Amino acid sequence: MGILSQLSVIHLLWTTAVFCQYEDYDFGEEYDEPEQHPYYFNSNPSAQAEVPLFPFPVGCARECFCPPEFLLSMYCDHRKLKTIPNIPAHVQQLYLQNNDIEAVPAGPFTNVTILREINLSYNKIKFHMIDHGVFAKLSNLVQLHLQHNELDEFPFPLPSSLERLLLGFNKISQLPGTALDGLPNITMLDLCNNFLDDSVLKGSHFSVMNNLMQLNLCNNKLQTMPPNLPASLMYLSLENNSISYIPENYFSKLPKIIALRMSHNNLQNIPRNTFINLPNLLELNLGHNKLKQVFYIPRSLQHLYIQDNDIEMINVTLMCPSIDPRNINQLTYIRVDQNKLTTPISTYAFFCFPHIRTIYYGEQNSNANKSTQLRTAVFRRLLTPEEYDEIEDDHETHDQETEEEHEAENNYFYPRFW
Repeated sequence: MGILSQLSVIHLLWTTAVFCQYEDYDFGEEYDEPEQHPYYFNSNPSAQAEVPLFPFPVGCARECFCPPEFLLSMYCDHRKLKTIPNIPAHVQQLYLQNNDIEAVPAGPFTNVTILREINLSYNKIKFHMIDHGVFAKLSNLVQLHLQHNELDEFPFPLPSSLERLLLGFNKISQLPGTALDGLPNITMLDLCNNFLDDSVLKGSHFSVMNNLMQLNLCNNKLQTMPPNLPASLMYLSLENNSISYIPENYFSKLPKIIALRMSHNNLQNIPRNTFINLPNLLELNLGHNKLKQVFYIPRSLQHLYIQDNDIEMINVTLMCPSIDPRNINQLTYIRVDQNKLTTPISTYAFFCFPHIRTIYYGEQNSNANKSTQLRTAVFRRLLTPEEYDEIEDDHETHDQETEEEHEAENNYFYPRFW
């Protein structure tokens, strides 16, 4: 037998011995499962900078649920509660929506110091049943949900730390002059579906809110545009009011507006230069009004909704007085159904709006009792097969929806910037 063969045999025997040694080794003899400890706060200062360290496990109200995966949250929603349980000091997120709570007393909040979010939506809370100053004492609160309650007044005072305040679907008809004072950090205010009218909004209610980015005033009783809005505003929702006109220079101090929704009002005419000072406007919804002609649109605009008006002809030169190759119009979508059009939009539109891809004609109202359809219900241009299929699916879905469902979906801006 050669030397190499002998070495191979020796190597094989050594490998077998080592393998058998590990086969017989019991890992359980030296491996102990780590001792289980109760859940504590993360002691990493960078991860929980605002959370104090406690030498004991966190607690939870008996009526609620505190998942160990979310130590700072307490879930008390959908439990038919009539009162607010005592809140442990460590809680940062408190969820009490969908209950039968009528009052907000100070007692349950006695030990709270770091609460950042409260959701009390879908309850039966009344203004006079909220203890005065109960929210104002929460110096770290940034988000408060009180929509779908029975509030008839604005729930003030509130903490200066607040950033998002949702009060939609209440009965608020009063807004005291100082109610919004001391709220410099508010970025989103939702007052949709209340009883606010022009007299309530007179003065400088919103002008002091220098960080306000989104204001929702849809489904109220407004007949004129809300005055003195802050220059920081980016999203304005005024659907379902009775506003009949927009002052020509109204938006001159609101250059940051990105989206404006004013469907379901009584607008009859838009002054030519109404939107000329909105260089960032991307979405404009003036559907379901009484407009008789189109108007100038800024070059930044991408989506235009003017459906269900009294427009008989689309005058492209009003929308686009001049063409600038260095500053091209960005319009890609127009919805003009339920007007009184008898002919499609002039092809000149494609020179003014070279990015336009879809014009939705739908059905037109030729007279009071009969609707007609143009040669094509939807004009599409420069679409890839994938984009075409996507739009087809969107319109099939749209046709199946009722008008009420469509409007409900559009009541609020999608929170794309949060």
